[in-house]
Amino acid sequence: MLCCYWVPSFSLFRTRELSVASQFSSFSFAPNRKISCMDAAGLDSDGREFDTAGEMWREQVGDPSKKTQWYRDGVSYWEGVTATVDGVLGGFANVNEPDISCSEDFLNTLLSERFSADARRQPLVALDCGSGIGRVTKNLLIRYFNEVDLLEPVSHFLETARETLGLGCPTNSDMHKAVNFYCVPLQDFTPDTGRYDVIWIQWCIGHLTDDDFVSFFKRAKDGLKPGGLFVLKENIARSGFVLDNEDRSVTRSDLYFKELFSRCGLHVYKSKDQKGFPEGLFAVKMYALTTEAPKRAPRTKSKIPTKTNRPRTIH
Repeated sequence: MLCCYWVPSFSLFRTRELSVASQFSSFSFAPNRKISCMDAAGLDSDGREFDTAGEMWREQVGDPSKKTQWYRDGVSYWEGVTATVDGVLGGFANVNEPDISCSEDFLNTLLSERFSADARRQPLVALDCGSGIGRVTKNLLIRYFNEVDLLEPVSHFLETARETLGLGCPTNSDMHKAVNFYCVPLQDFTPDTGRYDVIWIQWCIGHLTDDDFVSFFKRAKDGLKPGGLFVLKENIARSGFVLDNEDRSVTRSDLYFKELFSRCGLHVYKSKDQKGFPEGLFAVKMYALTTEAPKRAPRTKSKIPTKTNRPRTIH
């Protein structure tokens, strides 16, 4: 249960890929009690308090008509945003460079650790979820993967991506190209079995309800090649969650994400904090997620002293 706390007013600037919030009080919980993220309190963008995530979700999507409206409102919001880098980043185009730089460092680590030299001779394929205008594909993924598919429910964003990345465009080559452009909501998408080495999901998973979050990842597992992985990059709430009433998205805490990962049967292989963003932004974190549990180092047996090492009894 939530202890008594005070929350100052704050503004939330939402973007297709990025949300910004002023600092607000961390939540406090009763001592000596283990709190599930589903029991954690949260706020909406008007400063309203929810005792639990379950309470918020029941109110927002508690029946089929509400759930339909939730997703319809989210897409409708982004349909009113210009298809430019500044538009999809909510006027914060200056975060593009540090975002791509930090993501590239993370991706290079994953590629070197997870894909051997022999494996990398085979075509590498990625899926860019919530691709928007193709910003991440153009600046990052298409340079490392031989084929990239883009998934985006907002049609004018995807058309801009197609114009920028389609066949015959300068960003494409015989060895590195954008192939498929899917205008499908994340919650309705099922990838082709065994197609992808990496499924990249950035600044879009907050639009999914918890149930659809879990359902998506369970379906998407089948889209990974053996040894493939997910990369999730998202805003992180200090604790609990923050609901954006306008674009219909939820910013979850690190613990909230990890509980959902567990429900999906996923394991955190590696994580990294985003650096270099201006003050006032939500923290941003990257997670590399695998379907297999990480290997544990073998436990070493303690050696039993031999007789020669034991203290001698003096008679």
